[in-house]
Amino acid sequence: MSRTAVVSSSDFSTWPSYFYPDTIQADGTGTLINRLNERDQDRLTWIEHRAAGERSRQLFAGEVQIPRTFDGEHLRSVHRHLFQDVYEWAGDYRAVNMTKGDDRRHFANPRNGELPRYLDDMYRIIATTDWAALDQRDFGTRTARVFAFLNQAHPFREGNGRTAKVFLAHLAEQSHFDLDFRRVLPGHWNTASQLSRPTEKTSYEPNPSPLVPVFQSLAVARDTPPRNDLGGINERLRAANRPNPYAQLDPTVRQHPKRPSMPTRDRSLER
Repeated sequence: MSRTAVVSSSDFSTWPSYFYPDTIQADGTGTLINRLNERDQDRLTWIEHRAAGERSRQLFAGEVQIPRTFDGEHLRSVHRHLFQDVYEWAGDYRAVNMTKGDDRRHFANPRNGELPRYLDDMYRIIATTDWAALDQRDFGTRTARVFAFLNQAHPFREGNGRTAKVFLAHLAEQSHFDLDFRRVLPGHWNTASQLSRPTEKTSYEPNPSPLVPVFQSLAVARDTPPRNDLGGINERLRAANRPNPYAQLDPTVRQHPKRPSMPTRDRSLER
């Protein structure tokens, strides 16, 4: 059984059902139905960012703990916490197709199993990597691959980027690095993310190459030791006789037995 079975509210099963009917524009967009019954999209955006920002602060301050399972349930828990004040569907996977970019390519289709497949593949990459043994270059390479699958899954109707950054910060805790997202311009981030998507509308495999230099530049060494939330996962995979198709995916990624030197920790993600 998939670890990431799609769960969506039956009230949000179509594209128009996410919007207040009287706000829907000719292009199909409108104001998302929200817990505050705010009909002005600009004000809703301001409220949403402020509320999610405070919820994010709680996570990074350690006031709220989310189990680091690095699967779909982990992502859902992060999204639910960030957006619980604003959207009824916080923590639910989207039930509608979404596109982004000039070529209008779809993200993962939630109706044919693609969405949980991308998240399961993301999980296997994470679970079969010794994060504590990676140097900065290889950490960036492997994290870029993780994000390429996560980005193509795009599991939520709104808030995918903010959820991904918290999730990736949790992943970085397993290594000797933090991720400082201030080191990349939004336009550069968006372009690299778009270029990482499958090159053909009918293809599945994302291309993490454009994201590799981005994540290598985001990695900042820290002086605190890695967490070990992934301990035992590889053993459980082997015990279940699950195949590991990612063992040789990145032949350039080397496992390093020596711990890299650590300068003072950068705490940018906690702000």
